[in-house]
Amino acid sequence: MYPFTERLRSPPAKTLGSATPRKPVSSVSARKIKDNAADWHNLILKWETLNDAGFATANHIANTKISLLSENKMELESGSLASGDNAEKVHPGYSKDLELLCEKLRATLDGLTKIQVKMEKLSSTTKGICELENYHYGEENKRPPLFHTWPTAHFYEVSRQLSDMYEKELRLKYSIAEELAHATDHDLTLSYLSLWLHQPYVESDSKLLLESMLLETGHRAL
Repeated sequence: MYPFTERLRSPPAKTLGSATPRKPVSSVSARKIKDNAADWHNLILKWETLNDAGFATANHIANTKISLLSENKMELESGSLASGDNAEKVHPGYSKDLELLCEKLRATLDGLTKIQVKMEKLSSTTKGICELENYHYGEENKRPPLFHTWPTAHFYEVSRQLSDMYEKELRLKYSIAEELAHATDHDLTLSYLSLWLHQPYVESDSKLLLESMLLETGHRAL
């Protein structure tokens, strides 16, 4: 989803160059917000990598499941399905390979969960910065923006939006993983795969939100 692949690191404030904020900033709050923006970029890159790996595993699960169901159907029709010696065949669509693939997909979900937890922490940190500024400055119009134009509260709004998107998407992926191994309908299986790949809860404006935050904090030159 995101075309950039380079991990971002926040440079020292004195080396910002052309992206140097036009106004003086609160060093602690600005530095933390800038670091958070870089963290958002890097976490989303990691999410996309895991999402692609998860899709490949889910696709393998779907193909394995369809193949097993087809084999079982042929065996049933030929009357050769064992009743006692082959315990695996008692449960149509089961195989050790399928179980291993499901475990691999669960490991991917564990990785996505860790990323989403970090996203949630970024939102909480930004909220804390807003509360600290509210304590020191009071009314919004009494404080200068930390960088170019965004009030500090807008960083929290964007972080919250992104975090909510990925939380919903993670829940969907858990549901897909739960259902995929048990699905017996080919069209339903394809629907699950499409949902995993296209991530409907990660809205189309998520890239714009992220890029806007990177521009505002100087990670992208204006």
